[in-house]
Amino acid sequence: MLDFEDALARLLAGANPVRETQMVPTQETAGRILAQGLRSAIDVPPLDNTSMDGYAVRCTDVTTPGAQLLVAQRIAAGSVGHVLAAGTAARIFTGAPLPAGADAVVMQELCAVDGDRVTVNHVPRSGEWIRRRGEDIAAGAEVLAAGTRLSAAHVGVAASVGAARLEVFRRLRVALFSTGDELSMPGEPLKPGGIYNSNRYTLRALLEGLGCEVADLGIVPDSRDATRAALREAAAGNDLILTSGGVSVGEEDHVKPAVEAEGALDLWKIAIKPGKPLAFGSVRRKVGADGVAAFIGLPGNPVSSFVTFLMLVRPFILKAQGDSKLKPHARGMQADFACPGDPRREFLRARINAEGGLDLFANQSSGVLTSCTWADGLIDNPPRHAIERGDTVRFLPFSELL
Repeated sequence: MLDFEDALARLLAGANPVRETQMVPTQETAGRILAQGLRSAIDVPPLDNTSMDGYAVRCTDVTTPGAQLLVAQRIAAGSVGHVLAAGTAARIFTGAPLPAGADAVVMQELCAVDGDRVTVNHVPRSGEWIRRRGEDIAAGAEVLAAGTRLSAAHVGVAASVGAARLEVFRRLRVALFSTGDELSMPGEPLKPGGIYNSNRYTLRALLEGLGCEVADLGIVPDSRDATRAALREAAAGNDLILTSGGVSVGEEDHVKPAVEAEGALDLWKIAIKPGKPLAFGSVRRKVGADGVAAFIGLPGNPVSSFVTFLMLVRPFILKAQGDSKLKPHARGMQADFACPGDPRREFLRARINAEGGLDLFANQSSGVLTSCTWADGLIDNPPRHAIERGDTVRFLPFSELL
């Protein structure tokens, strides 16, 4: 069996990054991958400004508490004052530019106003409550690097430097289908001996959560001809074909021979639990079309499908999207349980308890999908490693994987 790192390396070697880019309005880029780094043409903030409602003063005018100054001007955000004369103060509001000559702002709670005069009951330090020009972003600085998956904060930074549009990679196109005559769709009567198709829903949600453009081809009948036809349709306009189940070598497992007939396939046994079987290959596009679509076949058990997607398919997709961050950040956390080791590398469903340690879901079967809704993440446990209560384990929060 392949070890996990070898399997991941092989998958990543076969991930061809999308090259086509699009110019997209900045407010529509959350979740997209930045194709071209963004540099600022301006300083942010563009002028020294106040971070507090209060009074702009000259420190030389307030050397003791109780100094009285003439309020000579009022400066709101969006307006510009004039030079602050000696012995005067400017009423100023958060975000407003500091008037020339002022070197501090005293918050309004420390001042008392009587008519056009203010008593300043605090001796300010030079620079107090002032945000300096360019202290956040200097003109010419790179504020977002190529390969960044844009979060709400990234979008806000782009807007703060005046970028109305950003160059991003086009969305990865993924075709998804399921095989199996036993499958029913939610809302349909459950056929005798059948099961509802949860993997189709899980995988589509995972793909869309990564920003993929998903073509859902539904359930393909258990026949080689139908499977080959589905593969040809999927390859025509997509970068990746993703399936679950049907990649074994049984008489009713048609995906493997169908992919081999339409392209090429490796069937791997990976030394992980859950999720041992995984298929990786490619499907030829129609004559006259360029290249191939990548193919990944996941195991059919729902937890195996979920875990192998997170640990193996997710980094493949990230690389193909042009993302610069492929590996999740793990946390060292205390195990508040004991667990025997397994010959394979395990990904155990666990939850953070009230004391800040980890509890283990009691049933780690690959068919118990409720373990994934109960858990906060996965414990990445090395092969043949028994966990004792109080040990520090490597925890991968779902917040890093979903």
